[in-house]
Amino acid sequence: MTKFALYPSLKDKTVLITGGASGIGEQMVEAFAGQGAKVAFLDKDESASAAVAARFKVEHELCDLRDIGHTQTAIKALAARVGNFSVLVNNAARDDRHDWRDVTPGYWDERMNVNLRHMFFTMQAVADGMIAAGGGSIINMGSNSWWEAVGNFPAYATAKAAVHGLTRTMARDLGQHRIRVNTIVPGWIMTDRQKKLWATPESLEKHRQNQCLPDLIDPVYVARMAVFLASDDAAMCTASNFMVEAGSV
Repeated sequence: MTKFALYPSLKDKTVLITGGASGIGEQMVEAFAGQGAKVAFLDKDESASAAVAARFKVEHELCDLRDIGHTQTAIKALAARVGNFSVLVNNAARDDRHDWRDVTPGYWDERMNVNLRHMFFTMQAVADGMIAAGGGSIINMGSNSWWEAVGNFPAYATAKAAVHGLTRTMARDLGQHRIRVNTIVPGWIMTDRQKKLWATPESLEKHRQNQCLPDLIDPVYVARMAVFLASDDAAMCTASNFMVEAGSV
């Protein structure tokens, strides 16, 4: 069994994770809870959220992140229960496939709402609390899909590319307050959703050949990167990309 590091600086830190009820987000909830942090998460899946919250004894609010007003209200409700957040992980996204010929203006806007817009507004919602506390860590989830020029989801790839610009500009704006902003860049992570929808034997073998490392990537390794970036060990890391893609870029 792999033995992972413990970060004493994370004990009792308040952590907010978006999309925490499944996949990478669920692994992040588990990882931060295992560090002794005070964890809360947002998700719109009622049954999955209840199960994760009960399993790890953490707080949660049901929330559709496309509704910014509801999202901000949910963050305030969670902060009232656990305290102002010192760590934000902007994890929630959906990599739904779509043919460029079929994309309408409405679909494009909806994909931006799902994969990009909420990241800025969650940052905005937690920043004042971090400033009052003298610092914090914000972690945005990017994707290596656009680095690799993967097709079949132009709106998703565009949103994920924009995450890097958002990270860097906010790192500059918030850095004076000792708030660090970084991007995690995952490769093809073997979540249950990926396995169910797209991970055929043929596609997996092709992907292995594109990686430097031969092993498929478990979600736990993305969560471990988030734990590091949230900790005081990463105190001088900001405005940067942290790759978890087994050398596939």
